[in-house]
Amino acid sequence: MSAKPKTVLIVDDDAASRQRAAALLERHYRVLTAASGEAAVAMMAQEEPDLLVVDEALPGISGLELLRIVRENYELPEIVMTSAAGTVETAVQAIKLGAYHFVTKGNSAEELLAVLRNAGDHQDLNRQVLALSAQVAESDREFVAGQSKAMHDVVDLVHRIAKLSANVLVFGESGTGKELVARLIHRQGERPQGPFLPVNLAAIPADLVESTLFGHERGAFTGAVRQQLGKFELATGGTLFLDEVGDLRLDLQGKLLRAIQESEIERVGGSRPIRTDFRLIAATNVDLEKAVKEGRFREDLYYRLNVIPVRMPPLRERIEDLPDLADCFVRRYATRFRRGVKGVAPRAMSLLQAYWWPGNIRELENLIERLVAITDKEWLTDEDLPVEYQVPVTAPDAEPGESGGRLLAHACETFERSFILKALERSGWNVTGTARHLGIPLSTMKHKMDRLGIRPLAKRLRGN
Repeated sequence: MSAKPKTVLIVDDDAASRQRAAALLERHYRVLTAASGEAAVAMMAQEEPDLLVVDEALPGISGLELLRIVRENYELPEIVMTSAAGTVETAVQAIKLGAYHFVTKGNSAEELLAVLRNAGDHQDLNRQVLALSAQVAESDREFVAGQSKAMHDVVDLVHRIAKLSANVLVFGESGTGKELVARLIHRQGERPQGPFLPVNLAAIPADLVESTLFGHERGAFTGAVRQQLGKFELATGGTLFLDEVGDLRLDLQGKLLRAIQESEIERVGGSRPIRTDFRLIAATNVDLEKAVKEGRFREDLYYRLNVIPVRMPPLRERIEDLPDLADCFVRRYATRFRRGVKGVAPRAMSLLQAYWWPGNIRELENLIERLVAITDKEWLTDEDLPVEYQVPVTAPDAEPGESGGRLLAHACETFERSFILKALERSGWNVTGTARHLGIPLSTMKHKMDRLGIRPLAKRLRGN
């Protein structure tokens, strides 16, 4: 049983029976009573009891009908049916309608207590199942730190903050692994056995974001045919990860701020606050400080989220980690696709390390997945790489190094080489046809290919 006592609603039209049951249970539970099914239905919306003890022979709405109503509208409450003269047929019907147990009145108090205790444990298990179902993590996803100083700094920071209850804001470009570092924080935190619920706010339709986060009551809007718990409630005892928090609407930013400040939420269509208890980690790939200045993000929410900032470096700033990342992805997809791929050949690895990686780790993973899926070789070579990865692209913010000011010239050569290679690819690697398409003499085309080192690659890809 959880630390907070569960609420039991006793529904019985006999006052003496209600009082006896209440006196028995109030030492272990928060107890509510109702004299009719109609009163119980009204109380369900206001109090949300965890457990119900329902007399089968109620006037008006019968006990079985009340059972059906509760099962159709609420996800978690467990119901124990009671009857003074219960028959096997009634018990079977109650169980088929979703009752947890059927107890005959007059049995020992210990039996009712034991049934309710087991029903409460079953409810806790159902809540855990709902939370696990809401998680979208793949079991084979790993956090690869690599050898770079940038990632060692990130891991060191995670070790220092994981067991703190403070909110964390992970920021960085798209595809840098923000969710993976959030999972690492969760695993090293105080409640690693609790659920980890990732929510990509950018991927949820705008009109469903509020319901997804906060849950909704039956009838709150068209299509809300039953009560649904939101991510805030399902994350209880664990971690809620809000990805792309910069995309959250201003009106919902206010509700999120209240949830953080007050540790409580209200479901859509609800009328009472619900306490929450989870670790919050948010992530963004946009400049939230700029968004605050432009009025697109609440300043008070920004400071609430940004208690502990964690910056995930782009792949180009940790390029020495690429071999470890590539090996991880090769193993993952070789197993998934049942391929005998052992790794990436040195020449191909050099080309990959010379690439800019605008899509960061996600782009690398997608590339390795594609190559492993279609290859029949043991090693991925430079011949397997798409053309764009064989033509390194200089990062826009790269600093001129030993080239001594040749950055522009190198960029122009890179563009020209990439442009010609793509033209050759479209022409089936026919040099004469490509020269004609580009409107230059064949001799100029051959000169450019020699100057840019394209001819050997073109011959290989053409099959000459």
